[in-house]
Amino acid sequence: MGSLFRSEEMALCQLFLQSEAAYACVSELGELGLVQFRDLNPDVNAFQRKFVNEVRRCDEMERKLRYLEKEIKKDGIPMLDTGESPEAPQPREMIDLEATFEKLENELREVNQNAEALKRNFLELTELKHILRKTQVFFDESVPTVYKSSGAYSSSKYRRYPQMADNQNEDEQAQLLGEEGVRASQPGQNLKLGFVAGVILRERLPAFERMLWRACRGNVFLRQAMIETPLEDPTNGDQVHKSVFIIFFQGDQLKTRVKKICEGFRATLYPCPEAPADRREMAMGVMTRIEDLNTVLGQTQDHRHRVLVAAAKNLKNWFVKVRKIKAIYHTLNLFNLDVTQKCLIAECWVPLLDIETIQLALRRGTERSGSSVPPILNRMQTFENPPTYNRTNKFTKAFQALIDAYGVASYREMNPAPYTIITFPFLFAVMFGDLGHGAIMALFGLWMIRKEKGLAAQKTDNEIWNIFFGGRYIIFLMGVFSMYTGLIYNDIFSKSLNIFGSHWHLSYNKSTVMENKFLQLSPKGDYEGAPYPFGMDPIWQVAGANKIIFHNAYKMKISIIFGVIHMIFGVVMSWHNHTYFRNRISLLYEFIPQLVFLLLLFFYMVLLMFIKWIKFAATNDKPYSEACAPSILITFIDMVLFNTPKPPPENCETYMFMGQHFIQVLFVLVAVGCIPVMLLAKPLLIMQARKQANVQPIAGATSDAEAGGVSNSGSHGGGGGHEEEEELSEIFIHQSIHTIEYVLGSVSHTASYLRLWALSLAHAQLAEVLWTMVLSIGLKQEGPVGGIVLTCVFAFWAILTVGILVLMEGLSAFLHTLRLHWVEFQSKFYKGQGYAFQPFSFDAIIENGAAAAEE
Repeated sequence: MGSLFRSEEMALCQLFLQSEAAYACVSELGELGLVQFRDLNPDVNAFQRKFVNEVRRCDEMERKLRYLEKEIKKDGIPMLDTGESPEAPQPREMIDLEATFEKLENELREVNQNAEALKRNFLELTELKHILRKTQVFFDESVPTVYKSSGAYSSSKYRRYPQMADNQNEDEQAQLLGEEGVRASQPGQNLKLGFVAGVILRERLPAFERMLWRACRGNVFLRQAMIETPLEDPTNGDQVHKSVFIIFFQGDQLKTRVKKICEGFRATLYPCPEAPADRREMAMGVMTRIEDLNTVLGQTQDHRHRVLVAAAKNLKNWFVKVRKIKAIYHTLNLFNLDVTQKCLIAECWVPLLDIETIQLALRRGTERSGSSVPPILNRMQTFENPPTYNRTNKFTKAFQALIDAYGVASYREMNPAPYTIITFPFLFAVMFGDLGHGAIMALFGLWMIRKEKGLAAQKTDNEIWNIFFGGRYIIFLMGVFSMYTGLIYNDIFSKSLNIFGSHWHLSYNKSTVMENKFLQLSPKGDYEGAPYPFGMDPIWQVAGANKIIFHNAYKMKISIIFGVIHMIFGVVMSWHNHTYFRNRISLLYEFIPQLVFLLLLFFYMVLLMFIKWIKFAATNDKPYSEACAPSILITFIDMVLFNTPKPPPENCETYMFMGQHFIQVLFVLVAVGCIPVMLLAKPLLIMQARKQANVQPIAGATSDAEAGGVSNSGSHGGGGGHEEEEELSEIFIHQSIHTIEYVLGSVSHTASYLRLWALSLAHAQLAEVLWTMVLSIGLKQEGPVGGIVLTCVFAFWAILTVGILVLMEGLSAFLHTLRLHWVEFQSKFYKGQGYAFQPFSFDAIIENGAAAAEE
């Protein structure tokens, strides 16, 4: 748990491995997940590294596995996932895996090709079956006699010109059909017609008709009929709709033209006998062949299914094995070879506490490989900044992710995550304080926590769900804290709980209370004087006239109180950084002036609030009655501007306590005096130290210490920051920016905490509006109809409550809380200029897939 408050101490180590033992040792380190290797060949191309061929072999195996996976998913076969992670295979096992994958791929491709050929043959026979059925109808149908012998009839033309009929004279026919059609219709010309039959996609049929009409000048007779059942495309398995057509024409010239048009529209032509007996005989043969094909297709599909079911049982494990092999060889490509080509040299960052565990893993790898030469792990001295490593568990992981989203902590810098575990849900709950809404959120978080194993096993690509599930402990704590603040506010779905009874008593009769809408209770005569046991008195729920006024003053003041305490805590955190890094100058001339400035101005304002609450009350006589209570905001403004306070009301005191004016003037002068100390002291001392030493700056005064790095002596870790000395001008500029940011930020950050007040009021008012404008409608109805109406209205109210007040308002409060931590709190001590520790870990590689393995 120590690393949760401050990152783990890291050490840079050099690792010597024998070539025959390198694979097994890296495999053991991958299972351990505690070593981050450095690339010792940054200038070497990826295709020129030693183990590039092995990586390519792994890529090829992964390609074959992805092909198998695609085919398995296509058939809807479930893939067995035991959740276990098999060990990385030995290098000699790669040959067996490659042979297995090659055999499976070839067998599956052969089955697919055979199935596609069979399906294509089946499609052709099915289309031919429909052609033989439909053309019998076409041949049996009668057409106008004048065109029957000539073949000059076109169904499309006939539909387009309905005025053409059998009783038309030859002149009219010639006008519509052309001279060639009329000549062909003269008596004595007994010409034989040719025809072609085929199948075309239904959506291409209109364009196909128009093209035939234009290209053949109307001298064709086209009939078509839809195929009712869709047909399967053997190439991609899609269902397509097609139509049967038959085209009658005269002469070889038209025949050639019609066939070219059919080819252009990708229509499939089939042979169709003229004689009915031949067509019936062919249809019987087609049906027999279709039945045989169905049998063969079924056997082919059964064989394909058996192959895929057998592959699905091992596919997950195969993926794990291949990715582990690939990750090992990727890592080995980061190593250097010594001059003898028998030893691999690596450099790696390791946690100082885990060196013994790593050495044990290396020993196990050496024993597995059968090597007799043990590996050597040596610590190295370095001035590089080590990576930041904070150990987390499933509870602290989400809170650490919130911090890392702002910036990874500098090495050994104070980690805000453990404090955020409490402050984040609490500040959220101040804005979201409602017992009912908090209970909904807490139950949702608790459900995810109780079912986390099953939910985690159901891996999904839904990003929103993954975010919710990853933050299940945050959601649960936010809900629990919101229930607590809801009890404090005495607010549950905009209503109150009357647990202890009210401490207010009416001194008016019933008629006065019912008739006077502007009636207010007097704290002096209608209140018992004893504090309410827990939270707010429920009578404020019905105080329509001054409920918002009371809540407004109360919530605004507690927002400032919580905000100032939160900022002071942030400044105190910087003291831990300065003492740990032995940065004496920053401790004396930054931390102390910052803390004094914040305490003398803003914490003093908080103390004035408590003094006002304690000394002034409605039951007190002047000068400490409620009429004499001064405004804290006006008092603070007068204090900062050195204004003379306005004369108080009669018999009231100007100040709240003796010596207040002197104390306020002293506080402001001291706070203003802290500004030049923060601005000039540190740069001037650094300049003086450089003039005296002229060799090395005084300890703890370098820019590295300012950035949160370790001291140059490296006494707190395996490495430390070391850069060239900053120019004095840059030091002055940086210190000026830092001072201005802190002074002005103290004012703006204090005001920023008023969002706690604003969102809390908005949430309460929105809940009240939803209750009065939605649910109260159903509560006013009576009888059986009222029950039905109430059920419908309650369902609508519940949907709006969850959708708006829990989800949308919860997200809004979450984002505001995040901003208060990132800006107002962490800016006081947290630099976030480090880089994360990314160890070589099989678990992370398998979780992130092939892309993570390549990285």
